[in-house]
Amino acid sequence: MDKRHFVFSGTLAYAVLLAMTAAQANDSTGYVGTGGVEYLKNKNISMHSEDLYISKEEVRVNYEFKNLSNKDITETVLFPMPAVPSFIDSDYADTSATYGNFKVWANGKPITPDQHVRTFMYPIIIKNGEKNYVEKAIDTTNIFKACGISDAQMMSPWTYKFDTDDINQRLLDCNSKALDRFIDDREDLDIFWDSQVIYSWEQTFKANTITKVKHTYKPLVGGSVDLDSGQYGNFCVDASTQKGFNKNSGRPYHALSYILTTGANWAKPITNFKLTVKRDPNELVSFCWKGKGKVKKIGTMTFEIKESNFVPTHDFDVAFIMK
Repeated sequence: MDKRHFVFSGTLAYAVLLAMTAAQANDSTGYVGTGGVEYLKNKNISMHSEDLYISKEEVRVNYEFKNLSNKDITETVLFPMPAVPSFIDSDYADTSATYGNFKVWANGKPITPDQHVRTFMYPIIIKNGEKNYVEKAIDTTNIFKACGISDAQMMSPWTYKFDTDDINQRLLDCNSKALDRFIDDREDLDIFWDSQVIYSWEQTFKANTITKVKHTYKPLVGGSVDLDSGQYGNFCVDASTQKGFNKNSGRPYHALSYILTTGANWAKPITNFKLTVKRDPNELVSFCWKGKGKVKKIGTMTFEIKESNFVPTHDFDVAFIMK
């Protein structure tokens, strides 16, 4: 059996739309190391098919992976949840409802994945007396641990089991010069950091065989009382629908985002890809699609896209808008 281990350093190749939407992701392979997580392109295993179902209540994915080699291969498969901020306002997604909801099966047998937590902070730039944060966050997990902050505490934006102000105070009191690039005022409790949960499990892909993997979870769903016109382009709201919206102010909506592009980390394009989106009866659904497949309405509340030899080059943002 060919068993390979991959160790990487650096920050996560992962994106999240904060506040209004939250991102989920395709499975990829890699290794959870002390420097963060990176994804690798697997040359021996292809994603033969992906059947993705998205609604506000559930994300459900059925995969078929094919080992193209003549040897069994064991990989560490990663499923990263979004990095969510330590401070969230009232219209952010309910992270506690998503936490612990992830379930995975391989060839019909349930798997208990390992769980990892990472923290990220944004370096400060002070220019002309003004303080700004850089856009790209840096993995600060080791700094948090060196300051005596446990995994359970780092996970508090997901579980709400600890007061983040208490954690922030511990950071302020921590004698760590590494924090100086993220904290410029040791008296200010307003510290910005993100928490990410990553699930992982070892998966053996039998030689020249298809392995079936399924996972389900409750997605992080954001929302607001009004879909601003500046967001129409994010969800490709068509012109006729926009006119209807303009006649009535205060259009409530929910939204979520799904990271498709990590699905390109496997050998070859995805042979068969299907996306199903389901809305509620009192909603409109709007999203962008840049693939070759056409959006088809297959039920009163259900839409479907099929692709062949699909290489995901874009991610998927969807809005569920109240009629």
